[in-house]
Amino acid sequence: MTMKISEIKDILNADMLCGDDQLDTVIVAGGAADLMDDVLAAAAKGSALLTGVTTDHVIRTAKIVGVGVIVIVRGKKPPADFVNMAKSFNIPIMLTDYSLFVACGRLYMNGIRGLDGSW
Repeated sequence: MTMKISEIKDILNADMLCGDDQLDTVIVAGGAADLMDDVLAAAAKGSALLTGVTTDHVIRTAKIVGVGVIVIVRGKKPPADFVNMAKSFNIPIMLTDYSLFVACGRLYMNGIRGLDGSW
């Protein structure tokens, strides 16, 4: 099942940090990682990336892979440079207070599947 960014935002009670104009973008799957090597190995174009990492490496990796939205968990506040880089690459970012585990579970319960072929 696919899901719009706006639906993910609602499910995760999230705030958009950038990308408000992309709420109708369709997300095809989801994945969670704090190691960007794992993202490079498994992420798919148009997927949601859930992470607790707020370094520019996340934005660069998301750009390479074609991630559809980045979800920052645990209410972490990314630095301005992080958000500005995401804006420059046109990558939406949202912020949720949920833990990585709970955020993934909420999305899974609402129909988003992972990138391991469990469709």
